[in-house]
Amino acid sequence: MNKVQLIGNVGKEPEVRYLEGGICTAQVRLATTSPGYTLPSGGQIPEHTEWHNLLFWRKVAEVVERYVHTGDKLYVEGELRTRSYTDKRGIERYITEVWVKEMEMLTPKKS
Repeated sequence: MNKVQLIGNVGKEPEVRYLEGGICTAQVRLATTSPGYTLPSGGQIPEHTEWHNLLFWRKVAEVVERYVHTGDKLYVEGELRTRSYTDKRGIERYITEVWVKEMEMLTPKKS
């Protein structure tokens, strides 16, 4: 089974594009943070932030376009997909993305 669940904060404004046929896509960078803690020996383990590439499609992408902004807290559920591309220097690179199937906005609405 390929299933990912994340709760985190949006790092910058979503990048929204419309493909042929009017299909909406949105890309979002999401930060998740693991809290720091103290070891029994007294040593400190600092908090750790991980950045995730999220890809939204169709109706969910349209919701992202209208309502999701930098700093918003999101819950997302989807699957991992890895793809490769060749950069400007001719080096093959790999990127892992979360293809989001479901999203819930956790930031309270502003009045």
